[in-house]
Amino acid sequence: MTAGRPGHDAGPEGSDAHGAYGADGAFTAAVDGLADPLNDPLPGGHTSPWFRSDSIPAAHPAAEPPYEAGYASHQGPQQPQGAPNEWYDPAGYQRDWYGPQEPSARIAPAAAPVSPAGPVAPAAPTAPVAPTAPVAPAAPAAPAADVEPAEQRTEVIARIPAEPDPASSPGGRAERRRAAKGRGRRRPAPVAEPAAAPMSRVEARRAARAAKDSPAVVASRAVGEVFISLGVLMLLFVTYQLWWTNIRADQIAGKETNRIQDAWASGDRKPGVFAPGEGFAIMHIPKLDVVAPIAEGIDKEKVLDRGMIGHYGEGKLKTAMPSDKQGNFAVAGHRNTHGEPFRYINKLDPGDPIVVETRDAYYTYEMANILPQTSPSNISVIEPIPAGSGFEKPGRYLTLTTCTPEFTSTYRLIVWGKMVDERPRSEGKPDALVG
Repeated sequence: MTAGRPGHDAGPEGSDAHGAYGADGAFTAAVDGLADPLNDPLPGGHTSPWFRSDSIPAAHPAAEPPYEAGYASHQGPQQPQGAPNEWYDPAGYQRDWYGPQEPSARIAPAAAPVSPAGPVAPAAPTAPVAPTAPVAPAAPAAPAADVEPAEQRTEVIARIPAEPDPASSPGGRAERRRAAKGRGRRRPAPVAEPAAAPMSRVEARRAARAAKDSPAVVASRAVGEVFISLGVLMLLFVTYQLWWTNIRADQIAGKETNRIQDAWASGDRKPGVFAPGEGFAIMHIPKLDVVAPIAEGIDKEKVLDRGMIGHYGEGKLKTAMPSDKQGNFAVAGHRNTHGEPFRYINKLDPGDPIVVETRDAYYTYEMANILPQTSPSNISVIEPIPAGSGFEKPGRYLTLTTCTPEFTSTYRLIVWGKMVDERPRSEGKPDALVG
């Protein structure tokens, strides 16, 4: 139980108005001198970093254990007398929010007091307790001899490893803040490598010789370039032969056909003997959709390469004209390239019409027979009674000659026809051209 208030428990004598504690304030001083464990938290064990020590009554200097004195000796300079004893670390606050400003040594936290028998676990921190009513004086504090010496406490504190700095640990708040500040900064320029030492003249010559290609490499490169050039030229030549010659020959043949028709319409020339290369007739093959001019002679450059059909009319190869009452009208034409008017004559069947249009009449022939292959020197195929045609007596015949196989001139392909109709132009076109 607590002692009664002074004045109320005075003796009957009443000679001392304040009881056994003497003058005013003696009782309060006695209470303040008590070492109350509820009001004396452990070192560093405050419940809040913003705990203020002036919110509890100060303990009597005599009651402070030597451990507190030893702990305070490791905390550096104390606040001046009369300043608010606020429990927070300004330097740590600045470091957490603005990064480390300058390196500073950290002090290892105080360890739990160690007794002679071994270290004792520190008591759990408790919340500060508000001052209560004065209580009766308790037993005096334990003598200083029961507290471990300051030298032993210092040795224990030194053995405790220092706590890692949260600001310098990877992934900490300060590290992330510094990384965020550094995002907008320019990256440092790369450090230039040191220049190599200059080579001597002999070394430079050796390096130059090593950099040169060997004769074999140069020769192989030249041969490769020649082959590439030849391949490009061949490709251009094939393109010219298969595509451009047909375009050019069609243009020339078309102009010659128009010229012949205009000459017939104007009547400025009489039929007769024609000069070599001069067009005088037009051949129609309806099944093959061929319309090509016929010129005198079989000259390659002046007639055949211009997309026209050439008439055998010179020297020993001279043949009859369509208007002759008897004979073989023999002509030649390209099967490939240069207009290729006879490209598909091998597809003609017996009875297919072939029409030769002249200034005065239309001469219609029917396909009779075909010779798939013969020698170029076989001129008997263009005789008045062609050999191998199946004709046995003189008549009015037609012979078409061209090269075979395709894209070669090794052999000749022969197609024969027999005249079945002669129609003056005044009577109009024949049925083969009207349908």
